[in-house]
Amino acid sequence: MKITVKRYSQELALNENVTYDVALEGGTLLEVLSDIKTDQDNTLSFASGCRSSICGSCAMRVNGTEVLACAYKPQDGDVIEPLKNMRVIRDLVVDVDKAHSFMKIAHNWSSTNTTNLIVSQENEKRNELQSDCILCGACYSACPVYAVNGEFIGPFALTRSWRYINDVRENNVEDKINVIQTNGIWDCTLCNECVPVCPQGIAPKQDIAMLRSKSGTMGHMDPSFATTSFGSFDTGLPDFGSF
Repeated sequence: MKITVKRYSQELALNENVTYDVALEGGTLLEVLSDIKTDQDNTLSFASGCRSSICGSCAMRVNGTEVLACAYKPQDGDVIEPLKNMRVIRDLVVDVDKAHSFMKIAHNWSSTNTTNLIVSQENEKRNELQSDCILCGACYSACPVYAVNGEFIGPFALTRSWRYINDVRENNVEDKINVIQTNGIWDCTLCNECVPVCPQGIAPKQDIAMLRSKSGTMGHMDPSFATTSFGSFDTGLPDFGSF
């Protein structure tokens, strides 16, 4: 089996595709990359952690689609690349710090003292899926908005916003809604690119739509709406001019 890896190293003055012939069959992509590093090329760099699809550190792109290397089974001819929209440190290792920084901008933490609060099972499950986000960065890599606006708060940070805003224990919803109005929910095009690449089955697009609805009930609106032209239409009545 042959796989091609997009290599980049400033230190080695390397920026090219390198094809490796791999004997390992039936393994995960992470196992294949480890095999290459051990037996063929010890300069190959990639990130990994739990090897169980929990930590998200091994996210990368295969044939143009974001995957977790520890879960993906490679096929002959696969092309492996680092995540998009992030600074490549070396080979398949990218800097995700900026994407993670949006969690702070979006105030993604509980503002309530929950020590003595009792939550029903029904209310607990309201945020169960959003709480499963592993911050792998796949959704940021797939996001066309983040590709052109590096200040866009982005998919997993906005999903986490909805996780707290939708929490019955949260008593500072207004603050969390206010901070996601700029470079946030209205900048998203709802293109759905983030949904199929999420390894946890989370739908940031849906969460952003819910945040827009919540924002509307709190007096916010899409800032571009005021400048939108809806064209002209013929009423069928004579034009009497202005009075």
